[in-house]
Amino acid sequence: MPAGAADPSSNGRAPYEGERSVGQLFAAATADLSALVHDEIALAKAEIRADVKRGVSGGVSLGVAGVVALAAVPMLSAAAAFGIHALGLSLGWSFLIVAGAYLLLAVLLGLLALRSFKKIEKPVRTIEGAQKTADVLKNARPRPATQEEIDRALGRIP
Repeated sequence: MPAGAADPSSNGRAPYEGERSVGQLFAAATADLSALVHDEIALAKAEIRADVKRGVSGGVSLGVAGVVALAAVPMLSAAAAFGIHALGLSLGWSFLIVAGAYLLLAVLLGLLALRSFKKIEKPVRTIEGAQKTADVLKNARPRPATQEEIDRALGRIP
């Protein structure tokens, strides 16, 4: 509304230069709060997206470790044990050596997965921003209107 134009809710009184109505102030505050919440959500999504990628990477590594440990061990260990046995060791020692090698491989892949999982962090900036917003909103107290402001709003004072 241009300065000097009559506001229908103010009993025909012209607002002061730069003065905004209660509705305009409320709309501005609502828009600012909405933008703040929107930005906090966007920040949370960005931080969590990186951690989800790390979690998926760790899960894939763990899945690969499981496949290697469960599917490849029975098939390849027999072949390797018979190959070692052909070199001159007894069959029992041959199977024991092969089993130890596959267990070592599974442990290494499991440690790789664990390292990926340990890189996952909580969304620190999002938590800090939300706490600051909550603190501001907790401490925000509306001040009571002065008698002069009430009289102006009611049109008693021009």
